[in-house]
Amino acid sequence: MPLSLRNFSQEELDRLEVNLRKNIDLRLMPMVVLIYIMNYLDRINIAAARLAGLEKELGLSSIQYQTSVSILFVGYILMQVPSNMFLDKIGKPSLYLPTCMVVWGVISGATGGVQSYGGLLACRFILGFIEAAYFPGCLFYISSWYTRKELGFRTAILYSGSLISGAFSGLIAAGITGGMDGKAGILAWRWLFIIEGAITVVLAAAAFLILPDFPKSTSWLSTIERDLATWRLEADIGEKDWEVSGQEKMIRGLKLAFADSKTYILMVCIFCVVASGSVTNFFPTVVATLGYDRIKSLLLTCPPYALCVITTYANALHADKTGERYFHLTIPLWISVASFVLAAATTSTAPRYVAIMVMVPSIHSGYVISLTWISNTLPRPPAKRAAAIAMINAVSSASSIYASYMYPTSAGPRYLVAMTVNACTALLAIGAATALRIVLMRLNKRIERGEPVRDVATGWAHTGAETEIREGKNVRVYGGGPGATPTFRFLV
Repeated sequence: MPLSLRNFSQEELDRLEVNLRKNIDLRLMPMVVLIYIMNYLDRINIAAARLAGLEKELGLSSIQYQTSVSILFVGYILMQVPSNMFLDKIGKPSLYLPTCMVVWGVISGATGGVQSYGGLLACRFILGFIEAAYFPGCLFYISSWYTRKELGFRTAILYSGSLISGAFSGLIAAGITGGMDGKAGILAWRWLFIIEGAITVVLAAAAFLILPDFPKSTSWLSTIERDLATWRLEADIGEKDWEVSGQEKMIRGLKLAFADSKTYILMVCIFCVVASGSVTNFFPTVVATLGYDRIKSLLLTCPPYALCVITTYANALHADKTGERYFHLTIPLWISVASFVLAAATTSTAPRYVAIMVMVPSIHSGYVISLTWISNTLPRPPAKRAAAIAMINAVSSASSIYASYMYPTSAGPRYLVAMTVNACTALLAIGAATALRIVLMRLNKRIERGEPVRDVATGWAHTGAETEIREGKNVRVYGGGPGATPTFRFLV
């Protein structure tokens, strides 16, 4: 414990921690959610633009439109790992993330001025390249402020930005396309990109002033608050988190992430979850198969996302309260499998909309827990966590490249191939989650029995009597004497 905290009683420390957590929540979470709303909105507004005449004015074929959607994820994949490594190295998220936001806002707005298929491809690729900095960077960012059992709900709060965006994107698109079409001689789909890009840039200006850095480098915390913010993370894991930029070893963190077998199990699991959720990239198109006009179809996309916010919060909050991860991930995925089967099996309006209402909440509720499981399972060192989050998120995003071709207009209304693939990948995700649970339970049992458990990727060696961290010839010993057990356990 830091010297500044040793004169406080446990009750006083608990009160300080509660106040600190409230301050962090109020300063950090609203802004990261607002930024993610715009991040996701600027990414998916092409689906609403399609309904508002983008394909017709640019003369795009169905394949060309699908390529315009998928090309974003090529840039998105390429940039994630370098971006997270850079963020970990410089330790200035309050500057880095808003700067990226300004750039992608400008590019999103510029998409409203494209005149050809080539121009659309270029804007979408660069947009994905810049937007890649935010989501994996923010997952790493919030994991540097919250303990493992606080992280699930905060990840859900962050991810609710995309859900709120999905819920209101239809309303926003309906308002813009219904009221701005032809204004100043500009078609509605162009106004959609211009207005949403401008809002992004304005919000980025506020983010520069509000976002904190990491606990060690945040100036508005008092010395006691800064020490408490860093110490509680150390107490949670048994090792210090992000220290200073000069001590963050980017290449070492990347190597550690590659060396850990748990990285690959998580990679398979989250790839399959994202693959199943690819339907959200084409949600307005899928909802349009119900047979309503453009405005009603856009409005019907809102209720599933509104329900999704509620279920995602509830699932993550209960997961943090219990410390359980596996069932909070897999039960929603089983529900999503049922919804995909129902959507593919019928063309009747009522059951199809029931399936649509269920598939979005179930997939996203499970996805949030899978994201949390990364930081819970691969917590230290910070450079490793940053690399693992980016690697896993980059690989999972690859599914969106091929998924873009599973939703041609000609495949409607059932989208049999897409729904079948989505159901199968959800089942594969359940299998990968089961494998990870088995691995982590075995490791925990070995720790409880006092057997050495060496995680070669982190340098940790857990035993019943002590916990060691080996770094070359230096050995630091944590924990009590004979018969003592380390408090660290993997969350399963």
